[in-house]
Amino acid sequence: MEQYIIALDEGTTSCRAVAFNREGCTVAMRSRQFRQIYPQSGWVEHDAMEIWNAQLNALKELIRDLDLSPAQIAAIGIADQRETVVLWDKHTGKPVYNAIVWQCRRTAPLCDDLKQSGITEVVHKKTGLVIDAYFSATKIRWIMDNIPGVKEAAANGNILAGTIDTWLLWNLTGGKAHATDYSNASRTMLYNINELCWDEDILNMLDIPQAILPEVKPSSCTFGYTDPSILGASIPIAGIAGDQQAALFGQLCLQPGMIKNTYGTGCFILMNTGDKPIYSSNNLLTTIAWGIDGKVEYALEGSVFSAGASVQWLRDGLKIIDNAAQSQQYAEAVADNGGVYVVPAFTGLGAPYWDMYARGLIIGISRGTQRQHIVRATLESIAYQTMDILDTMQRDATLPFKNLRVDGGACANDFLMQFQADILGIEVERPPIVETTALGAAYLAGLEVGYWNKDALNAVWIPSKVFKPQMSDEQRFQLSQRWHEAVKRALSWAR
Repeated sequence: MEQYIIALDEGTTSCRAVAFNREGCTVAMRSRQFRQIYPQSGWVEHDAMEIWNAQLNALKELIRDLDLSPAQIAAIGIADQRETVVLWDKHTGKPVYNAIVWQCRRTAPLCDDLKQSGITEVVHKKTGLVIDAYFSATKIRWIMDNIPGVKEAAANGNILAGTIDTWLLWNLTGGKAHATDYSNASRTMLYNINELCWDEDILNMLDIPQAILPEVKPSSCTFGYTDPSILGASIPIAGIAGDQQAALFGQLCLQPGMIKNTYGTGCFILMNTGDKPIYSSNNLLTTIAWGIDGKVEYALEGSVFSAGASVQWLRDGLKIIDNAAQSQQYAEAVADNGGVYVVPAFTGLGAPYWDMYARGLIIGISRGTQRQHIVRATLESIAYQTMDILDTMQRDATLPFKNLRVDGGACANDFLMQFQADILGIEVERPPIVETTALGAAYLAGLEVGYWNKDALNAVWIPSKVFKPQMSDEQRFQLSQRWHEAVKRALSWAR
């Protein structure tokens, strides 16, 4: 009876359940979308119960369609949309408010107050992060301040908090496990990545009780077992990682200097920096990559807030394409961008700018501008934002890199990948399985239960396509320069 590892890949817009075999190949996948809730401009929420039900239904559909018995599931791994946070009543299991999503900017004023109080450097040294509304800490504070009774209930020990991995784990185990892993904890702006503990000083600054936070464990370990009422048996949940760290592991970037970029709703570039954190002088984040085999490894990260989201905007907002795949056809229909640049700062700009008040723009429009130019410029903007982060990584780290491993839905776009190689001047490698977030969660779970070993994993990774740079240095310089001019005009617009 063949066994499989199942990964639960809970993303920003959908929940997936993916079954992998011993060769690391996808056997089957089931997906459920859930609502995006926008109560005000710049606010983004999810219904946490809807996420749980969507993820559970995807999991059950996968098991039913493959006709799996519980004995055929060796373990379950979880990857999640990191900084998104939910608070719930520990007795009823009901959320006290919608989950506040990583994209949400409602706590920007609180972040400004924290910066003015002079703690920026303290937070950076302890957590590796910058003070920004992106992270979980100020979202927790907002819920405690704005939802009646929550602050008092938290003080009395009746509230639990966590990122979405913690929420799924708690529900899967029937409320028996309230835990997270090092990688997710390191994205809260509450976790000391050097001492590997929740930081008392920051918790006190924000008046957040430590008791509401989950236990932090290695990324590859047995977090708990599924409640038998859910799947008919107790199955180990043996791997958890934030989606981007999971993708780094899924790309098998296990050596210092290896880099991956995930092209999802946002774009997330991570460089493995080994067993010591490298602190950025250029507004990148220092984060925990994973904890495994008794040690913690770190990464440098740069985040692009709008990547695939900008293609969705072309489709759903401007309605100038019918589907995401059509963007490649339109981009290739014109010789160049026609002088048009799109800065998709819909919810501000991430690294290396970290401007919560930047807003999107289209610039360079002339009478000859066509929809194809706007589509092409939007795809190019994804590559430019990636370029900005890799340039910054090169300055921060002395680790050399020769190529970029890519994954995520948008990396299936050959135009975008070729332009990415051109504007970076390095090779871009695309693996056969582009959904490596789920694969990384599966690998972490499989290693814990002995389904795989690291040597077997290293033998698996072979690129399915390599994009080689073809652009001249002069053209690369000119295009990059104009991009940076466009970005300058988008900064601080909403302040």
